[in-house]
Amino acid sequence: MKITKAETWFCRRDRNYFDSARTGGAPMPWDVVVLRLSTEEGFSSVVSFLGARSGLVTEAYLHENILPVVLGRDAHEREAIWHEFWNLDRHLAFFPVYLPGPVDVALWELAALQAGLPLYRYIGACRTSLPVYASGLFHNTAEEYVAEGKKYAADGIAAYKAHPCGPWRKDMEIAEALREGLGKEAILLSDPVAEYTLEEAIRVGRHLETLDFLWLEEPFRDFELTKYKKLCDALDLPVAATETTRGAHWGVAQAIVHGGVDIVRADVSWKNGVTGTLKIAHLAEAFGLNCEVHTTTMGLMDLANVHVSCAIRNCEYFEYFVPEENFRFPLQRPLEILEGRIAVPEAPGIGGEIDWDGVDRMCVSHRVSSL
Repeated sequence: MKITKAETWFCRRDRNYFDSARTGGAPMPWDVVVLRLSTEEGFSSVVSFLGARSGLVTEAYLHENILPVVLGRDAHEREAIWHEFWNLDRHLAFFPVYLPGPVDVALWELAALQAGLPLYRYIGACRTSLPVYASGLFHNTAEEYVAEGKKYAADGIAAYKAHPCGPWRKDMEIAEALREGLGKEAILLSDPVAEYTLEEAIRVGRHLETLDFLWLEEPFRDFELTKYKKLCDALDLPVAATETTRGAHWGVAQAIVHGGVDIVRADVSWKNGVTGTLKIAHLAEAFGLNCEVHTTTMGLMDLANVHVSCAIRNCEYFEYFVPEENFRFPLQRPLEILEGRIAVPEAPGIGGEIDWDGVDRMCVSHRVSSL
């Protein structure tokens, strides 16, 4: 099943979801690059790449470094291609964290399409659905977090993850307001994406324990393994990390063996595709840990996340990034959540319908590479 053609659409979105404190004052337009890989047998897979800082960078990496490795290859050679990308990365390519994962997703989907199977069944099915937690953006007040949590609870989603805006004392106030506002039955999580000191993280974590939160996520940068080890030792509350850890399963392994994580994170965009996410999930399973799959911030790749999550046992929740309309593109329709659960599509491949009108409308660059 030789790959003979690759087309990309660089889509300029001009969205502004975070204030300057979170973006560093640099533009963050949330561009998306859409890729279609086609084979000589007539199969094609469409995937998407994050270009939050610059779609130009994503587009250039694809055409100058990624696609030359893929064109002319058999789509079934995904393991060999996966390792070749790592060799390129080491030899002065230094890919952004969200490359080249979606290419790996496309290779898996092409094989699933040829087999006539939904991706999760091609991987190896474990279940057909999983519960959802709504995962919101940064807000200025505790009242905004509570209102958002209540909105999705009314839609049947009983779990809510806040990204509190800091500093750490305010984060504790937000957590307390959420527990009071959403009630004792609500499943609550906290992800401050923070730069806490160790002492601050311990105090926040112990406060979350009294409020019966499910986990504390990413209170430090993922490479601060000594701090994570001390935090895990100090808390009964599970600590989730490795969301941005480089090195796929090799990087995550360091956090596990140092005792610096209770729950690992992975996704098909930031952790080198289906292949990388499966390696991390299976590694975590061997150590008795969950691999909670992280949003890609793109509806199509989040749908690929659903397939992977339903092909592994050690993932409890699907991260549903909200408000969904900000992150649906390039999907045509919203992800379907029923009674707080998301079901994996049963159509061959990933099963998502692409919003080609939106792609054409926002496209500022269309490039084609072929044999």
